[in-house]
Amino acid sequence: MTHHPLTCKELVELVTEYLENTLPSRERMRFEDHLEGCSGCRTYLEQMRQMIQMVGRLSEDSIAPETQKELLNFFRDWQRES
Repeated sequence: MTHHPLTCKELVELVTEYLENTLPSRERMRFEDHLEGCSGCRTYLEQMRQMIQMVGRLSEDSIAPETQKELLNFFRDWQRES
């Protein structure tokens, strides 16, 4: 069975699941197929790995509610622009 290629935007939306190893195998295959041909997404993935390593894991409870709202708004706006 063939699968349609993943777009860069779709990869960005799936990167957390990929890094947490919770992406279903079919989606993981599409993700990795895209990485093979897209240096920009390989760079993005590596930057995400580095950020996670530097920052560690933040729990939702450790972030002030106002900051959570600001971050969510920022990422929603960022996704609309890309």
